[in-house]
Amino acid sequence: MRGDEQRVVDAFCRWLEASEWEIEREQEFVDVVAKRDGITLYAEAKGRTTDIGLDVDTMYGQILRRMPIGEDPNGRFAVVVPSGACAAALRVSQRVRELLRIEVYCVDEQGEVVPVEE
Repeated sequence: MRGDEQRVVDAFCRWLEASEWEIEREQEFVDVVAKRDGITLYAEAKGRTTDIGLDVDTMYGQILRRMPIGEDPNGRFAVVVPSGACAAALRVSQRVRELLRIEVYCVDEQGEVVPVEE
């Protein structure tokens, strides 16, 4: 389990770069800041842990606390988790995630990134 967050971040960055996003890691107090076409994506990631539900809740708190909505009207936000934590990431309702412009991405064991569409 140790080091799994790095695996999740690395896979997510590779996925973004393949879609021509410009990536900066550990910027503005989030794990990843990506820019493309006037959009800025702020992403916070978690890896596998012994208490993934609690850690996903903590991740949402971190991204909420760090949102620069007033400063970046084109900002979007993402939570990125291993596939085993997708259900925990989706406990925040779709309506709330849409209002806050938070997207969920799941990373499988092979490093494939899947945007969650509900």
